Amino acid sequence: MRAGAAIGLVLGLGLLAIWVSAWEGPDPAVRRRRSAAPLERIRDDLVRVGLPTVSPIAVPLVSAGLGLVAAAVVLSISQALVPAVALGLIGAMLPVMLLRSVALRRRTQLREVWPEAVDHINSAVRAGLSLPEALVQLGTTGPEALREPFVEFARDYRASGDFAASLTRVKARLADPVGDRIVEALRITREVGGTDLGVLLRTLSSFLREDMRTRAELEARQSWTVNASRLALAAPWIVLALMITRPQAAHAYDSAAGLLVILVGAGVSVVAYRVMLVVARLPQDERVLR
Repeated sequence: MRAGAAIGLVLGLGLLAIWVSAWEGPDPAVRRRRSAAPLERIRDDLVRVGLPTVSPIAVPLVSAGLGLVAAAVVLSISQALVPAVALGLIGAMLPVMLLRSVALRRRTQLREVWPEAVDHINSAVRAGLSLPEALVQLGTTGPEALREPFVEFARDYRASGDFAASLTRVKARLADPVGDRIVEALRITREVGGTDLGVLLRTLSSFLREDMRTRAELEARQSWTVNASRLALAAPWIVLALMITRPQAAHAYDSAAGLLVILVGAGVSVVAYRVMLVVARLPQDERVLR
């Protein structure tokens, strides 16, 4: 019996090795991009909230520090290790969630002003200005949310005279997928030339307005559901934080049964929140033209 089991195990491992070897592993460059993707998202979020000089590594470090502080405070109040660790983990997630929320708000703000910015560029080009001069004017007459990046563009362009390099730097300052598409369209138009710039800008402005209108309607319809789901997710943990201020409740949760209840509650919360995100998710533009 044991010999048969050993033979079966070896045969299974051999078949598994053959199956794994039949699949080609990802390219090293692809692996590097996948490993760097979380840091790139954090970097983009920091740029959107106006903190471009902050290292992306600082965000998880701050999260870990806040989680330790929260756990220490809860432990000092309740003398219960299990609830302190659970609430500390929740506290560690708050900086990332706050950063993501502010960055998303900034991204929505930019999405709303891009059609107006494209109209400004089109009007300036029709008035006889060159494309670089039209972009320079956005720093003074364009939408308020876009003035600072294009003021920096004007400084770069006047200092170097290199339009392509200045566009690349303003794209990095914006860290916005819509901005990436507009910048690359302007770059191609500048390099190729032609008389279709006005048509391109009018078409782009119309497309951006239609996309903004549709997205705003969908977000308005689902916002109350998303907010209610977030409140339902946070409510049990707020109740837990209040309950462990009582010694009897803290002692009850600082046990094997309490640990099981917290783990089950955490699992249900995570699964429910992920399901809510999948159901309520709208297609988001990704920065494929970095």
